[in-house]
Amino acid sequence: MTGISTTPRAAACAVAVDVALLTIQDGRLRLLLVEPDTPALAGRWALPGRRVRDEESLDDTAHRALDELAGITAPDAHLEQLRTYGDPDRDATDRVVSVAYLALTPMTDAPTDHDRARFWDTDDIGTSAGPSLAYDHDRIVPDAIERARSKLEYTALATAFVEEPFTLGELRTVYEAVWGVRLDAGNFRRKVVSTRDFVVEAGGLARPGPGGGRPARRYRRGSAQRLHPAMLRP
Repeated sequence: MTGISTTPRAAACAVAVDVALLTIQDGRLRLLLVEPDTPALAGRWALPGRRVRDEESLDDTAHRALDELAGITAPDAHLEQLRTYGDPDRDATDRVVSVAYLALTPMTDAPTDHDRARFWDTDDIGTSAGPSLAYDHDRIVPDAIERARSKLEYTALATAFVEEPFTLGELRTVYEAVWGVRLDAGNFRRKVVSTRDFVVEAGGLARPGPGGGRPARRYRRGSAQRLHPAMLRP
């Protein structure tokens, strides 16, 4: 028989954006999660996410999700696409393809007083002490954390976690929190200052911390996007 198409029908699906926002708080890597307002997902947590509107870019949707669901307006936050997730059964209510984003920001730029939003220690994700994640966010979250860990090795991304000016001690805290290791302060300093255009002196000295000690020099981000040589994980 002729004239009958055997081409499979294209799937009708919505496009959403989910944002994995990471920050450093008290020397720990933390992830922003929200409680979905869907009764079927009561007791579970999810990445902030919204479906894309006709007039929106994907970046705009990411910022709207953070604003509407967590009260976070961080226009200067580092934002990059992570990957696309589109398993047919990832959302029980509809066919939804999600473009996931990784966002990084200093904690001071990410306050949230929403009852349904909070920061979780990433070490607790996937454990009995951590949240039960909705949708396929148990796939997205590890991907986002590993992206951050790997990019700290060969890019200047660590500076997205700190406010300027910053000390090398504060920058070292970022690496230690994201990688989950302790780093020798002297070796770290030598690597950072010898890496061309990674950081530049901002002038002045930071006040000593509660433990006292010598005032530390202050720095700001340099022009380097990629680090040569790389800051390899131990």
